[in-house]
Amino acid sequence: MYLIVGLGNPESEYANTRHNMGFEVINKIAKSYNIEVVKEKYQGLYGSGQIDGEKVILLKPQTYMNLSGVSIREFVNFYKIDTENIIIIYDDIDVEPGKIRIRKQGSAGTHNGMKSVVKELGTTNFPRIRVGIGKPKYENDMINHVLQKIDEKDKEIINKGIELAYSAVVETINNNIDIAMNKYN
Repeated sequence: MYLIVGLGNPESEYANTRHNMGFEVINKIAKSYNIEVVKEKYQGLYGSGQIDGEKVILLKPQTYMNLSGVSIREFVNFYKIDTENIIIIYDDIDVEPGKIRIRKQGSAGTHNGMKSVVKELGTTNFPRIRVGIGKPKYENDMINHVLQKIDEKDKEIINKGIELAYSAVVETINNNIDIAMNKYN
């Protein structure tokens, strides 16, 4: 069983923002595999189903980004999920828009949601898919950059990253993380 987690912020005002790339990828997977992500448990919205015969739980923590790890830890503990079967999907300013980066493990970097995940899981040994959102034009405009609505001119390229992340999740489940990394990094 895999726990596939998209990081984001729960309120509708954050929909269609760069900081919600994780939620967008979960929405894409849910739609493609007819998994309803509507159940509530452990401060998260989740749904379970199968991706090509493999049981999965799709999770969107509802704790706000900076506390994402709290919800994830509860799911991991309850379902006894091995860390190598947790896939965390989130936005990354250091990855070019329309691109993704996959890693088997590693630090949280500057991403506060990932800092929470690492803290709550007590490890950095879990796969992650970073969806590129690029840096703001001005360094001091970071909050605006990640929380403002994505305009139409940027939407198409951002959607390419969402599509790639979706494909990388499916590749990881069907084959393994190494093959997904070779194919998409």
